Amino acid sequence: MKFPKNKKIYCAKCKKHTPHKCSIYKKGKDSMMAHGKRRLERKKVGYGSFPKPIQHNQCKVNKKTTPLYKCAECGHVQVGKAQRLKKFEILNK
Repeated sequence: MKFPKNKKIYCAKCKKHTPHKCSIYKKGKDSMMAHGKRRLERKKVGYGSFPKPIQHNQCKVNKKTTPLYKCAECGHVQVGKAQRLKKFEILNK
């Protein structure tokens, strides 16, 4: 799907329609101190195989892509609606 690089949408901080720059949301680095990560590391210690079943067959073809819109005036970032897309293309207009 093609997304425009700049789009004029409503900014909740400015309380008016302003130009926004579009980009893709990317996941941050995982925290090593998260409770689930600590629990998995504790399970993996010692003799034995991986404690949870590893899923090999992928049933879904594509992943959800979330657009981010950054206001050109105040810099406020708002999250757009996530969609299942094979291709996320930002047009240079």
